[in-house]
Amino acid sequence: MLIQQELLTVLGLSQNEAKIYESLLGVGAIGISEVATRTAIHRRNVYDSMQRLLEKGLVFRIFRQDEYHFQAVNPEKLQEILQEHERRLTATMPSLTRQYGQIATEEAAYIYKGKEGYKNYLRDMIRVADTTYFFGAKALWYTPWVELFYLDEFSKALKENGKEYYTLYDPRVPLVKPEALQRVGGHAKVLPEHMQIPGVVDIFGNYVVTFTSVDVANFGEEGTIFVLENKELADTYRAWFNLTWELIG
Repeated sequence: MLIQQELLTVLGLSQNEAKIYESLLGVGAIGISEVATRTAIHRRNVYDSMQRLLEKGLVFRIFRQDEYHFQAVNPEKLQEILQEHERRLTATMPSLTRQYGQIATEEAAYIYKGKEGYKNYLRDMIRVADTTYFFGAKALWYTPWVELFYLDEFSKALKENGKEYYTLYDPRVPLVKPEALQRVGGHAKVLPEHMQIPGVVDIFGNYVVTFTSVDVANFGEEGTIFVLENKELADTYRAWFNLTWELIG
């Protein structure tokens, strides 16, 4: 139930609204007192939340036994709300993109944290869509909670831009996740056994991205990613990568 309530909050419902709406599903029309009992929400707060649910069209009101009862509408209404959010986002996206593009960043340093941070980093690579170099790669595309959709979008974006990507795999990858060597694609080599390293360095555009404490095919859930944006630094790391690539043969 908690997962369902979290999804409802993403659609714009408050925690109380989500809890109340879910409590109404499958029970028919009930009064405020029973809603308060079922949800452990104070009556006064139930009234306020119910009014907002009425305004959003997620419940309707029935007059019964000298008081109003409330019933949830079909959950398909949630799909309509989501579609409306998507339409509004699509309409405003050009403006948001223009505003973002006005920031001419020449150098920056910042940190991404955890699951969403890692996904933000993947989106950065897809957005930049420049030749990319993965050093000490751990096949993190195969992290359990990362959809391979990101890999497909990354490959597609580089192909459309006429760019390529090069991977120097950690020597453990062929042993732990051999299928990655074929599925990930691009140009790839495996580092020698003595070059098994705990960290990962990715270079694309003006970005140098480093992170440590990751396992093969698993970024984890609380990892930290250090992002540096500086052209000269990125050029330096690219040169080191190319030197290593040539030395491996």
